This record gives sequence, structure tokens and C-alpha cells, in this order.
Amino acid sequence: MNTERSRLYTYRWYIWGILALAYVIVFFHRVAAGVVRQDLIKAFNITDVEFGNLGSMYFYAYMIMQIPSGILADTLGARKTVSIGTLLAGIGSIIFGFASNITLAYIGRLIVGLGVSVVFISILKVLSQWFREDEFGRMSGLTSFIGNGGALLAQFPLVVMVTSIGWRLSFAAIGVLSLLVAVLAYLIVRNSPEDMGFTPIIEKAEKKDISLSESIKNVFSNPKTWPGFFAFGGMFGSVIAFVGAWGVPYMIHVYGVSKAKASTFTMIVTLGLMIGSLVIGTISDKIGRRKAPFLTFSLIYTLTWLILIYVNPGKISFSALYILLFIMGFSSSGFVLSWACSKEVNNPNYAGISTGTVNMGGFLFAAIIQPLIGYVLDKNWTGKLIEGVKVYTVVSYNRAFLICLIASIIAIISILFVKETRCRNIKTVNN
Repeated sequence: MNTERSRLYTYRWYIWGILALAYVIVFFHRVAAGVVRQDLIKAFNITDVEFGNLGSMYFYAYMIMQIPSGILADTLGARKTVSIGTLLAGIGSIIFGFASNITLAYIGRLIVGLGVSVVFISILKVLSQWFREDEFGRMSGLTSFIGNGGALLAQFPLVVMVTSIGWRLSFAAIGVLSLLVAVLAYLIVRNSPEDMGFTPIIEKAEKKDISLSESIKNVFSNPKTWPGFFAFGGMFGSVIAFVGAWGVPYMIHVYGVSKAKASTFTMIVTLGLMIGSLVIGTISDKIGRRKAPFLTFSLIYTLTWLILIYVNPGKISFSALYILLFIMGFSSSGFVLSWACSKEVNNPNYAGISTGTVNMGGFLFAAIIQPLIGYVLDKNWTGKLIEGVKVYTVVSYNRAFLICLIASIIAIISILFVKETRCRNIKTVNN
């Protein structure tokens, strides 16, 4: 029995490792557009609003697919869902890399978004089967930590890669890598310990013959589901808008640094998010609370936006800015608790649907915020161009970033309504 348990605990890390690698690809595509903004504007002759929309194609597809992703994770299973999704992402990335016009670029980004949209919900489903409840917060944080490595790769390393082989070949190469990960996922990943002949790690909830529509209705009609939706949306949507689209041009225009140097500042945000994801999950599991650490991190995160917007850049040295942006990323990691919160206030049999519903909030906010920032910037443009690309002032960015500040405040208010279950499923708490 001990030998069987040892094999089980070893194999689950192989499964998690392959899924985490797929999640690295998810994050790469999530933020890569911001680094190649100038290349895309020149290649397709587009405005910043159109650039914002191009970035949002990923998020619209991701958002729309969250409920279907939960359904697929609960029915088809994580193995096939991730394999097919990562395969699509690879195809979409190759199409994007070789797009001859903006329409094909939109299509490529849309396919990428559709493909990667199923990965994280499938990972959460696997975690709910291969890891105990008191490990879930920590494993969610660890997964976010590794996934954000993809966001790091999509910043300074991507700048170097684009400089060496061009943005088109860079995205094509990532597409090929995605195809290889899809094959590995199909060969290695299994949906549950029972699929490998092992005994279950967790006690299974009693299954009832409930229709898919009834499952969705139960999750949607549960008022405890929605605070996590808006909390995740406000924090994730705003930080990803900075890291994935507008942080690099902000640093170039406001601080006058090169694109390579600017990408190191967004890398710092990502590094903070990676480390914070480990810390918040571990703290939450250790103290047996979700709401208190979630609220604390959201308050600190909002403070960083206040400083970024209202403190004159001339009064912030590069060293202080690195620290501020690290804290921004670190504190934004509080959103990883929204997945645990959603899982714990709904029937465990609906783990995919409940986490998918909450996850939808982040990508809805991200899809709305990115083009909104582009719109506000365009409305406050001074008419200056550098190499055919619009340049904005600090006043323009401050007005645009008010959108991110408002989103972070929405997150704080939402967290106040989160149901504390002490890291246990609400069905267990009520029994």
C-alpha cells in the first residue's frame, strides 16, 4: 500500500509538470503583444485602439470559453481538453506569426485564445482530484508561479528573440513548441488517480444525476460565486493590462528608456506576481483563511496604483520604481485565492464550472480594460509621432490608468462579500 501511495504521489507531479508547462505557454501569449506593439502597428498600419482590440481578441476568446472549459474539464476530462486546446494554440500562434494582414492576425489571436482558454480550468480540475483540499491553495499558487514564467519569457527574452529572428518567426517557434506540449499532455496526463489504477486521494462527493444545465444553474444562482468573479476581474484585468499591453510603452514614453529596458520593468511586476502567488497560497492554507489575506493584498495593490498615478514620475527614481512595480505584482497575486473561494462555495462535482465562472471575470475585465486604455490615450494624444508610432505624455497615461485604479477598487468591495469557509468546501462546513 505504501509503495502504491508513493507511486501515486510521484506520478501526480509528472502530470502537474506537463500541465504547468502548458500554462507557461498560456501566459506567454497573454502578455506578448505589449512587447511587440511597435512591430505590430508598423506591420499592419493600425491605431492604438486597434492594437488594444488585437490584444483583447485573446481575452474575449478566453472569457467566452470559461464555462465551456469547465464543462469540458468535468466531462471530457483534463487530458483530452488540454491536448486539444494546446494544439489549437500552436496553430493559432503560427497563423499569427505569418499573418499578411490584420484580419489574419485577429484570427490567429482568436484561435490562440480559444486554445489556451481551457488549460487553467483543467489544471484546477486535476488539482481537485490529485491533491488534498488543504493543498489546493498552495498548488494553485505554485501553478500561477510557474505559469507566470511564461510572462517573464514574453518580456525581455522575447525582445532579444524578436531582435534576433523577428517577431513573426518568434511566434511561429512558440507555435511549434505548443504542438509538442500538446503531444506530451496526451501521453502523460491522466484525469484522476483511478485512471491509473490508484485509490482516490480525496473523498469523492456523492454524485447525483444532475443535467449540465442544472449544474450551471446551481453555480450561477449561488450568490457566493460572484464576489470572486468581480474580485478576480478587478485585480487580474488591471495588472494584465499593464504587463501585457501598456506597461512597456508607458516606460518608453514617460521615462524615455529603450524597449529592452522598459521590458525589465514589466518583468519586475511579473516576478512579484510569481513570488506573491507562492506566498498568498501558502499563507492562506496555513492560517485556514481566504478572505483576510485576499483583502490585505487587494488593499496594497490599490495603493500601488494610487502612487503610480498621483506621484510625479520625476520624484520616483528607477530603483524606487522597481520596488513599487514589484509590490504591485506581488500584491496582485491575491487574485489566485478567487479560484479556491469559488471551488469551496459550490458542490465539488461542479469544480470545473464554478472555477470557470469566476475565471471568466478576469478575462472579461482584461478584454474591456485594454482597448479602453487605448481609447483614453488616443483622446489625450498630443499629436507627437516617433517612427510613425504615437507617443503619449504622463498626463495621458495617468488618465488612462484611472481605469485600472477603478478596477482595483471594485475588487476590494467584492472581497468584502466573499464567504469564508476556512479552506473547506461549504458542504463540509454545513454538515
